[in-house]
Amino acid sequence: MSSFLKSTAALLLLSLVGMGLAQAQSTRFPGIGREATPKEVAAWDIDVRPDFKGLPVGSGSVAKGQDVWEAKCASCHGVFGESNEVFSPLVGGTTAKDIETGRVANLTRADYPGRTTMMKVSTVSTLWDYINRAMPWNQPKSLTVEEVYSVTAYLLNLADVVPGNYVLSDKNIAEVQKRMPNRNGMTTKHAMWPGKEFAGLTKPDVVNVACMSNCATEPKVASLLPDHARNAHGNLAEQNRGVGPQRGADTTRPEGKSTVVAQASPAEAAPRPSAGGGAPTALLQKHTCLACHGMDKKLIGPSFQEIAKKHPDKVDYLAAKVKNGGVGVWGQMPMPAQALPEADARTIAVWIAKGAAK
Repeated sequence: MSSFLKSTAALLLLSLVGMGLAQAQSTRFPGIGREATPKEVAAWDIDVRPDFKGLPVGSGSVAKGQDVWEAKCASCHGVFGESNEVFSPLVGGTTAKDIETGRVANLTRADYPGRTTMMKVSTVSTLWDYINRAMPWNQPKSLTVEEVYSVTAYLLNLADVVPGNYVLSDKNIAEVQKRMPNRNGMTTKHAMWPGKEFAGLTKPDVVNVACMSNCATEPKVASLLPDHARNAHGNLAEQNRGVGPQRGADTTRPEGKSTVVAQASPAEAAPRPSAGGGAPTALLQKHTCLACHGMDKKLIGPSFQEIAKKHPDKVDYLAAKVKNGGVGVWGQMPMPAQALPEADARTIAVWIAKGAAK
């Protein structure tokens, strides 16, 4: 009797589960999946709007943010957010007057050398949201709520938006918004989104009319860099990492004569170092080593000359590191394994082991 009751209970449980699954089936698309549960939606719904809807309860201090920044952010952005080696500078170009007016004066200057994040961003929610979902670069979404508040506070302090003893929280972030240097610098008079907040505008800023005669039947899609922009930021072919399909054009050459170094055929003979013992530049370009390592200065990873000083004459060790990657020797920024021929890895390793001469 006991076994019978257990069997009956098990069948009843399976029946209830089956009913639940049937009810969970999508009503909009019968037979295809099911409606997402509130918990599943909440896991993806992490955006923070300019009106701070979606901002989690919490807080973080400038002091805590400095600790997190130096451990997880400074390697790419510099200790003071000023680095221009890996990414564009985050801080600079704003003044006390900008904080007062809400418009960054340097944005109107044609002769100003660059545009930092704090010059352009108009809402503090954008900073919080992007740091939360995308940082740090090698471990996105790994920061706690307190760390995101703290890093945001530290970045705002670097731009003199908040003082050094400030604690940013969901309770006072709206007050911080009133001190953003470019808070009045973004227009909403475009009607690209519907809503009463756009001053009653009902049409977008572009109205397209369908072509009705002499229409192009085979449109040609292409892209190019104008002559004045080529090589404005260095050779793009050397700066793209060997991950994914995107490759940079060789911007040191005229349009139409550029080559994609990273897409060289494996069947081609691997370039060798120069006869004078200099850098195997072609190999370094081919395998996108220069995207993360400079010759004599640190980029994302250490410079080749720093590696040479630390590991002189260690050809086997260096060749293995080039192939297998690793983390922890030069910090917590990981170097992924590299899919390059053994001969290429050894050529690069021999050059580094001998001093990484230019």
